[in-house]
Amino acid sequence: MEKPIKKIAIFGGTHGNELTGVFLVKHWLRDGAEIQRTGLEVKPFITNPRAVEKCMRYIDCDLNRVFDLENLGKKMSEDLPYEVRRAQEINHLFGPKDSKGSYDIIFDLHNTTSNMGCTLILEDSKNDFLIQMFHYIKTSLAPLSCNVYLIEHPSLKYATTRSIAKYPVGIEVGPQPQGVLRADILDQMRKMIKHALDFIHHFNDGKEFPPCTIEAYKIMEKVDFPRNENGEVAAIIHPNLQDQDWKPLHPGDPVFVTLDGKTIPLGGDHTVYPVFVNEAAYYEKKEAFAKATKLTLNAKRIRSSFH
Repeated sequence: MEKPIKKIAIFGGTHGNELTGVFLVKHWLRDGAEIQRTGLEVKPFITNPRAVEKCMRYIDCDLNRVFDLENLGKKMSEDLPYEVRRAQEINHLFGPKDSKGSYDIIFDLHNTTSNMGCTLILEDSKNDFLIQMFHYIKTSLAPLSCNVYLIEHPSLKYATTRSIAKYPVGIEVGPQPQGVLRADILDQMRKMIKHALDFIHHFNDGKEFPPCTIEAYKIMEKVDFPRNENGEVAAIIHPNLQDQDWKPLHPGDPVFVTLDGKTIPLGGDHTVYPVFVNEAAYYEKKEAFAKATKLTLNAKRIRSSFH
């Protein structure tokens, strides 16, 4: 038996140039009827208002990477980067992280320039509640596909904005250029939130969810662009890989191409699944794409202790 869910936040604008979440959250702040469910407190929130105002990813540093206990524990001062100060404010409002008082669920809304479609980001492969929720969302969206990206990795996992909640949920929808809105992408993200809130409502009502399985893609490693001696990008994503997120990539398949036409193939000896292919925001992070492996996640039956 699990405790009913009480407090939910929906974050938009963690990256100020990913406009679907910004638009939806601002709409829900004006008129939140569609996100309200009986017995639930659902709070829409703009996480990085200064970056939203400037339509930039961030002001000083990436807000979605600074929610570790070291940054959250720093003494508040004007010298701190804007996003670290903002992280402390968000932690105060929705946390504190790892405490009983923190929000139950945070949905953090993102866009990607990569062709990833609807994506749910999971941070913990053992979390029955979230696997059940993701299963419900995936089933409800069908035949529209929705992939689950598992970022559980000792060195590649990062301290996300949503990680202050007991159940952190990343929602990533693309392709959409930075600073641009697309009606189809907005509609997909809106549906993902609707199904998620419906699931929570059913759960709180005492509905039992039987054991289930979902397919997930777990991050293995990040791949940088080939670079020249000055550290500049020396080859670009090969046309065969462009827009092929989630599709199997086999050893020997072309991955990069240089301007003089030389193809650079995938090395190694096993098939991988590329994710975040040619994401605009990851050029600064030296990531051309990430390699993922496909696995099946199982969840036990769940039911709220309300009844």
